[in-house]
This record gives sequence, C-alpha cells and structure tokens, in this order.
Amino acid sequence: MVTVTDKAKDKIFELRKEEGRPDDSHIRVGVQGGGCSGLMYNLEFDSEKQPTDMEFVDKGIKIVVDKKSILYLAGTVLDFSDGLNGKGFQFVNPNASRTCGCGESFAV
Repeated sequence: MVTVTDKAKDKIFELRKEEGRPDDSHIRVGVQGGGCSGLMYNLEFDSEKQPTDMEFVDKGIKIVVDKKSILYLAGTVLDFSDGLNGKGFQFVNPNASRTCGCGESFAV
C-alpha cells in the first residue's frame, strides 16, 4: 500500500486543479532503473489504468502502482516539503536500504 500525508494530498489537489486535470485522474507512482542509487521514483498524473495495476485510495487521492513497482513501494508514504532544505514530493520508503542525497533515487 502507498499512502499520502496531508501536505502531499493538498499539493496534489492544487496541482490537479492548476493543470486542469479531471477530478477522476489519479496519481501513478512507479519505479524505474536509473539514478545514482540504481532505482528512481516516477510520479505523474494519469487517467488510464492497466489490468495489472494495483489501486489504493488514501485521503481522497487515488494512487495507482504497476505490479512490478509495488514490490519496491509497499509501505511507502508520499510526502511534500516546501521548506528551505528542498521543495517537492518526497518518498518515505521503508524498503530502501539507501537513498541518494537528492532523494530521487534509492537502492534495496
């Protein structure tokens, strides 16, 4: 399961409205090879669901994860920070054995 914090929820709703996305569009969270730690997170709005996707709803946000990525993302919390030390979405992933300094890639 992938969940979102209240700050991430608010930012997702704000971005969805700014970009003119329909209310039924969901957040697709995935993992792909790359980055300095070996695996990178992918986060985007999407309106299509594949037959093998897993779907979660948290705080009114529909989150879709492909079957391969859920192995790496189970238990992950999506957060949002707008502080001085960085701005943007952050993944709090209990499966990551290490992350890079920017937080955009990880290893298991």
